[in-house]
Order: sequence, then C-alpha cells, then structure tokens
Amino acid sequence: MSGIQLDPVSGVAYALQGPINGEPLMIGLPLMASFESIFGEALKPVLDGYLSRLTDRYRVLLVDYPSIGASCDIAPEQLTAERVCGDLLTVATAAGFERFTYWGYSWGGGVGLQLASRSDRLKALVIGGWPPIGGPYKEIADAAQRKQHEPEASSMMVLRNKAQYTQWIHYNRSVQHGWNEAAALAAMRALPKFVFHGELGDLVEAGIPVPIASLIRNNAATLRRLGWELMEVPAVGHEACMKPELFVPAVRAFLDRSLA
Repeated sequence: MSGIQLDPVSGVAYALQGPINGEPLMIGLPLMASFESIFGEALKPVLDGYLSRLTDRYRVLLVDYPSIGASCDIAPEQLTAERVCGDLLTVATAAGFERFTYWGYSWGGGVGLQLASRSDRLKALVIGGWPPIGGPYKEIADAAQRKQHEPEASSMMVLRNKAQYTQWIHYNRSVQHGWNEAAALAAMRALPKFVFHGELGDLVEAGIPVPIASLIRNNAATLRRLGWELMEVPAVGHEACMKPELFVPAVRAFLDRSLA
C-alpha cells in the first residue's frame, strides 16, 4: 500500500484510505499498512475485499503493529495491554482521528476490548474471532510459551524473528493478571458493539484447546444484555477474517446504523 507514514512518537507506521472527511475507522490485525508488501499479490483480494466495501464513506486507518512492516521494534517484554493501547491511541492522533471506531480480529479483537475500557475515544467497537467474555488469555499465553522456540511458519511471515514471538506471552499475561473484565464490560455498555466469529472457530494451539466460537456462542444471551450485536459465519473456522465477503457487509450495515 502506498502512502505509508511513520508516527515519530509511537514509532508505528500507518496508512490511510478513503475520503479525508470520512468517518474515522481504525482496522487492526489481520490488516496492516504493509499488507501488500508482506503477503504479496496472492492475498491482495483480501485487502481489497475490506477496503472496497468501506472506503466510500469511511476513512480507514491501517497500522503496522506490533513491530511489523515499517514500524519500529518493541522489546517483546514491553508489549503489555497498557503499552498497546497507548501506542494505538497515539497513532490515531497522528492520523487525525480524535474519536473513532475500532475493528480488529483475533488478537486485534482482544485489543479492542482494552481500548474501549481504557479510553473514551471510541465511537463503536467491532471484534471478530475473540470472545468478549472469558477470553482465553491464559491458553494463548501458555501455547505461546510452548511454541516460542519454533513458531509456526504463518507467524514468521509477519514477525521479524523468533525472539519476537514471546511478545504474545507478555501481552496475554498482562491482560490475564491486570484487567477486570466484568467491570470493563459493564462500563462500555452504552458503546455500540458488534462481535462475529466463524462457526468452527475454536482452536487448538500447541496441544492446548483455545475456545473462541464456543465461548461467544455460550455467552450469547449475556452479551446481548450487555448491548452486543452478534453474528456467526456458518461453516468457516478462525480463518473467517480472510473471507471479507462473508461478514464485511454485515459489519458495514452495523456501522452505518450505529454511526448515523
């Protein structure tokens, strides 16, 4: 993607797409500012599948984060929820976003919960592939601990070196031990919120079951009482984020309605 800029305060590289006066929308992983240079032409339809459905109205901010693409390095042990939120709010300011919608998937989805509970700058929140209630932070950290010396090839397509993989241990432990989920969810009750997942979206990482779809499904009634809208994408797993045609229209409808 052309037009990548570097925020000198956070060290985060970012790119903007869509009308200058469009509705501000930050989209986190799996999208990124350097998506095309990292994944090449083969996955360009995925990026286009998002942007073509959004950039007529929305000013979309993509970031290279954490420590990917054109962004500066972060020491793995410094990747805590507090650091992540501070960096993303700083780069949002650099991009000209005062209040904005945040949308992320998997790890990026969990980050949205942290942003919404630590800042009043969000106008709406979209989470994909991550359960707002009972998130498997411990399971992900434990799996990362097991895999830290030999991460999967898919992770190394994005990360710079194997040592960086330990950042997922530090991040998830920081949430596991430093975040009051119940209080946070209650506090964001009035925020427009949307969560979606693949029907088959539970995972097994390094032999450790990581419930995602089942947790969202089992907590559906509670989530609705807390103001969440829910969508289950049939017959796909956690890779649903790479099939924008299956859910971006529904998310777009939610955003249009919520931000009208």
